[in-house]
Amino acid sequence: MAQGGHGREAGADLENGGDGSGGERALEATTATPLLLNPTYSRSKSIVSDELRNIRISLKWCGLDHSSFSGKVVSYVAFAVLGLALPLATYLAVQDPESTAITSANKLVQLPETALAAISFFTLSGFFQRQGLRQLLLLDGLREDSVYVRRRYNHELDRASKYLAFILLPSLSVEVVHKVLFFSTVSASAPYLPGELPWNTLCFLSTVASWVYRTGVFLLVCVLFRLTCELQILRFEGFRKLLEGCESDAGDIFREHNRIRRQLLVTSHRYRIFIIGCFVTITVSQLGALLLVLSSRFESNFVNSGDLLVCSVVQLSGLLMCLLGAAKITHRAQRTVAVAARWHVLMTYPSNSGLTAAPAKSVPPTAGQYDAAAAEVRKALVVYLEHNSRGITVFGFALDRGLLHTLFAFEMSLVLWILSKVVVLS
Repeated sequence: MAQGGHGREAGADLENGGDGSGGERALEATTATPLLLNPTYSRSKSIVSDELRNIRISLKWCGLDHSSFSGKVVSYVAFAVLGLALPLATYLAVQDPESTAITSANKLVQLPETALAAISFFTLSGFFQRQGLRQLLLLDGLREDSVYVRRRYNHELDRASKYLAFILLPSLSVEVVHKVLFFSTVSASAPYLPGELPWNTLCFLSTVASWVYRTGVFLLVCVLFRLTCELQILRFEGFRKLLEGCESDAGDIFREHNRIRRQLLVTSHRYRIFIIGCFVTITVSQLGALLLVLSSRFESNFVNSGDLLVCSVVQLSGLLMCLLGAAKITHRAQRTVAVAARWHVLMTYPSNSGLTAAPAKSVPPTAGQYDAAAAEVRKALVVYLEHNSRGITVFGFALDRGLLHTLFAFEMSLVLWILSKVVVLS
C-alpha cells in the first residue's frame, strides 16, 4: 500500500506544478516491484496477464486458447485432428509383418492417452466457458492476501512452466527415440492411397505430433491444478502467521479462514470430475499394461514395450502431481487447528502462568482480553476449525495422506490379484 501512496503523492506533485521528481521515484519503485505485489494494479487485466504469459503461451501452443471465437474454433479443430483423427489413422495404418508383439503395446496406449486428453480438454473448455484464466487461478482474490503470499505466488507462477517442461521434455526425448526404432521395424500403409508415399515417415511425424498434443494437454491441466493448490497452501501459511500474532482478532481470523474455505470448495468442484476420470483411466491403463506384459509370450524390450514405459511415467507423474498437491493442502489445513488451539491458550492465560512455549513475537494479553465472552468466542473458533480442517475434497472425500494410503493399498491388491491369476493359469 505504500507504493500506491507514493503514486498518489507523485500525481499531486505534478498537478501542483512540481518538477515530477517524486513521480520518477514512484515509477522506479513500481517497476522494481513484481506486478502481482502492487495493489494499485491488482484489477488490471493487461498488467496481471503479463505475469501469466508463460501459461498463456502454453495454452496457445496446445491449441487451448479460448479467449476469442477463432481461438475456440482452432482449439476444437486441433483436438479433433491431433487428439482423435491422427491416433486412429496411425492405429489402422501400422502393421507388424512378423507378429503382434511390437504393435500390441503401441495400440494399447492409444486409448488411455486419448481418454486423458479428452478429459483434460473438456475440463479446460468448461473452465473457459464460465471464466477466464485469472479467475481459474483465483488471481482476483490475491489482492486481499498479504505481501508474503503475493510474493511467493508470483514465484510459483514463474515455476509453473518448469513443471511442465521437466516432465514433457525428457519424455518426448525417449518417445522420439522409441518411435524411430519402432517405425524402422514395422510397416505402414493406407488402403486406396498411393503406396509409393513414405508412409512410415508420415506416420512417425503424425504420431509424435499427436503424442505431444495429448500429453501436453493432460499435463497442462495437472500443472494448473497444482498451481491452484500452491496458492491455497500459501494462504494457509499466511493464516498461520495471522494466528501467531496474539493481537489478532477472532473475527478477522474467522473471515480469513472462511474465505480460504470457499475457494477450496470452488477448486474441489472444478476439478473433481477431472481427478476421478484420470484416476479411473490410469488405473485401467496400468492394469491392462500389466496383463499384456504378463500374458505376452515374447521377450519384452524397448522396441515393443517402450510405449508402456513412457505412457506410465507421464500418467503417474501427472496424477501424483495432483494428489500430492491436494494432500499437502489438507495437511496445512489440519495443522492450523493446533496453531489455533495454541493461540487460544496464549490469549486466555497470562504469559507468567507457567506457559513457556509462547513465541517470541507474542504480545502479552491485556486484562480486558480475559473476559468470559471473548474466551467463548475463541473456543468456538477453535471448534469451528476442527470441523472444517479438510482441504480439497472429491464428493465429500478429503484428498489427504490417508486417502493416498488407501489408493495405494487398492492398487496393490489389484496387482497381487492379477499376479495370482497369472500364476494359476500358467
